[in-house]
Amino acid sequence: MQQIPLAIGIPSLPTFDTYLAGCNAQAVQHLRGLVLPAPPVYLWGPAGSGKTHLLRAFAHEVQGRGERVGWFDADEERPWSMAPEWSLVVIDRCEALDADAQQAAFALFVEAVGQGVQVAAAGRVPPVDLPLRDDLRTRLGWGHVFALQPLGEEQTRAALRREADRRGIFFSDEVMDHLLRRFARDMGSLMRLLDRLDHYSLARSRAITVPLVRTMLIEEEA
Repeated sequence: MQQIPLAIGIPSLPTFDTYLAGCNAQAVQHLRGLVLPAPPVYLWGPAGSGKTHLLRAFAHEVQGRGERVGWFDADEERPWSMAPEWSLVVIDRCEALDADAQQAAFALFVEAVGQGVQVAAAGRVPPVDLPLRDDLRTRLGWGHVFALQPLGEEQTRAALRREADRRGIFFSDEVMDHLLRRFARDMGSLMRLLDRLDHYSLARSRAITVPLVRTMLIEEEA
């Protein structure tokens, strides 16, 4: 379990404003407009569709109002327990919950709802297809369920360029094409790649070019 700190100063802070919604605007609008507590929310979609980004954005917005959040991931150590000051409980990567984590998640869900605490969760498949115990699977599907879609190529390009511009990084068309041809296109992977390139180029006081990208990769593999 993590109590999420307010991540002030982190370059790639997941917020609603840094999420390029595309066809997922309905989910963003719903989360931004929630008055807590509301029915549970479950987001599902393939890797790169922005599930964790939106959960983090939701958590940070709740914290920005002075409220507390508990965050649980499938790999978190047990036991999982509620804190009385929480206004939101998040469970991420539901499809990866093992038997012990399912029991912990079910108890947490029941306790949170019983105390009027908001629950938000995410997984790669809809609730009905989750490989979980029936009582947990049905509860995850109780409230509002949103299917998220990954960005198309043009939207991915726009999101990457927007984040680069926000950091003051210039990406030529050649660099952009190289990144989108040679690397995974999901936004999580691209943002991590951008972090690495940003740090690498700053440390060497060099602009980001295709040769610089190749040099960084060679050094990382050495």
